[in-house]
Amino acid sequence: MLFWIPRLLALAACLLALGCASPRLPPSPASHPPSPLSAEQSNGVAIHALGLVGTPYRYGGNTPEGGFDCSGLIGYVYRHSAGQAMPRTVARLAGFGRPVAASDIRSGDLVLFGAATPSHAGIYVGDGQFVHAPSTGGEVRLDRLDGVYWSRQPVQVRRL
Repeated sequence: MLFWIPRLLALAACLLALGCASPRLPPSPASHPPSPLSAEQSNGVAIHALGLVGTPYRYGGNTPEGGFDCSGLIGYVYRHSAGQAMPRTVARLAGFGRPVAASDIRSGDLVLFGAATPSHAGIYVGDGQFVHAPSTGGEVRLDRLDGVYWSRQPVQVRRL
């Protein structure tokens, strides 16, 4: 009469195992290292970013039609130019890719501004310039790293 208890326990164990074996969500971009970009991809990122100059700023925005904030601009450009998924916040971008000395900066590198935790980011496009989405009411624009405001900000450079 009690011979069915072990079978029932075995069946319960199988059902539990199947439940735990359900597919998992893919890891977030910040949880694995990005693929290194070729020089051609890095230049493509810079050219694409330059093409978005003039797009309206919008907090939380991540499309040319809806506008961009700084991390939305970066995510859009890297996704469409290099097929690279990027973290959605500046804080997460600060840990993405690898750090690069400012003296070794090249087109397509990220520039992040702020002291301990960066609060703003852009895409370096060469010749001392970067593209970014700076503020509410503004638009995506091209600025110089050695400009009056930006040269006074702590800057980090990151490369994918």
